[in-house]
Amino acid sequence: MTERTFSIEFFPPKTPEGMAKLRETRRQLAQLHPKFFSVTFGAGGSTRDRTLETVLEIQAEGLQAAPHLSCVGSTRESLRDILNTYKEHGIRHIVALRGDLPSGMAEAGEFRYANELVSFIRQETGDWFEIEVAAYPETHPQARNYQEDLASFARKVRAGANAAITQYFFNVDAYFNFRDDCVALGIDVPIVPGIMPISNYSQLARFSAVCGAEIPRWLARKLESYYDDTDAIKAFGQDFVTGLCERLLQGGAPGLHFYTLNQAGLTTAIWQRLGIE
Repeated sequence: MTERTFSIEFFPPKTPEGMAKLRETRRQLAQLHPKFFSVTFGAGGSTRDRTLETVLEIQAEGLQAAPHLSCVGSTRESLRDILNTYKEHGIRHIVALRGDLPSGMAEAGEFRYANELVSFIRQETGDWFEIEVAAYPETHPQARNYQEDLASFARKVRAGANAAITQYFFNVDAYFNFRDDCVALGIDVPIVPGIMPISNYSQLARFSAVCGAEIPRWLARKLESYYDDTDAIKAFGQDFVTGLCERLLQGGAPGLHFYTLNQAGLTTAIWQRLGIE
């Protein structure tokens, strides 16, 4: 059996206080020995410098970092500069995404889709980078239908992606159906489930409305029933998400990728309850 991959995601903080807080979060999560830490890249490259700074800090601590890189709103030259910078610093892992246009920006840049970015990275750097792409078991919110989205994912893989990380979800059947449909198309790269710990229902509902992740009706009602009892929401969420992860791993998922929102507590608790080593 192929070794499973367990990884953790951060976003680059906007303030010195946020950077200090993330360092402490990272110190705690590094004790779990994830394969890598990924760092997000803002719409249109808006966090480019902060993403680079965070990634280089992670590397300097002897940990593996995988910066996100999105192509919408970017030029070939700007992306070439970023790739060269990462190569110069010995970064070998990248998460290639289409990304979103920041509000007010009219030009989409020289790339429209993530498969074009993957092809560009391969053309520019050969096999230097291990490339992750995004997958959407419940369909990308802007896709016209499931089959169109599946075809889009296949193009990214065939352009040269090594693996994929999914949008978070709370329905295991969505993941396994998507995985099986990929296998039927001859897609054999690892598709790692994205995991969102639950700590705040209103925040989760906002995120999910934007990204298209379905919160099952029973789960929404259960979380709503706790009102503002944060401790109860976290306790229930920890049990639920741990169970979700157990079912995914038992069903053959090739690992887990945790969306931490720069918090250590819930990810650490779930990771330890799963006995990940």
